[in-house]
Amino acid sequence: MIDVVAEFPDWKTCDQARLARDRSYDGVFFSGVKSTGIYCRPVCPVRPAKSVNVSFYPSAAAAEQAGYRPCLRCRPEAAPGSPAWMGTATTVGRAMRLIHTGYLDSNSVHQLAETLGIGSRHLARLFSQYLEATPSQVAATVRLQRAKRLIDTTDLTLAEIAFASGFGSIRRFNAVFQNLYGRPPSSLRRL
Repeated sequence: MIDVVAEFPDWKTCDQARLARDRSYDGVFFSGVKSTGIYCRPVCPVRPAKSVNVSFYPSAAAAEQAGYRPCLRCRPEAAPGSPAWMGTATTVGRAMRLIHTGYLDSNSVHQLAETLGIGSRHLARLFSQYLEATPSQVAATVRLQRAKRLIDTTDLTLAEIAFASGFGSIRRFNAVFQNLYGRPPSSLRRL
């Protein structure tokens, strides 16, 4: 993944990397060509434009904001660090962020898949491939971890913790704790 904190290279370094088609700079900067109105990756196979016609941007979004359109040859949207480059791992990451915010506490796995723009069977395959668990299992673990953290760090009642953690009922909250820890959640608070 691209280091966002890294300092943006100076104009001369960018121009040399562009002219050399240096792969180590792919995804680090994008070059906008004033004469064509197109922006490219440093590895673009097209004949390089004259240096006087080129400006450099730290992201594809910055180049587009400056009025350039993406090159159809080097496809800047597929540069290293972009969602397209990261592939299906990006989809799983987006799903995980939604799950961690409690999305599956009030929505179904099917709705999660629709939000991500894929089918629920494909989402299940991706989770199996990357996490060896289903989205529901991941959500249950997140819910349990959230509850355990609240038990350890707050004075909320166990009923308040159950609902704040995303459990639909106190009975389910107690059953999950009993199943995983072999004891009710109240005994964890005493520890």
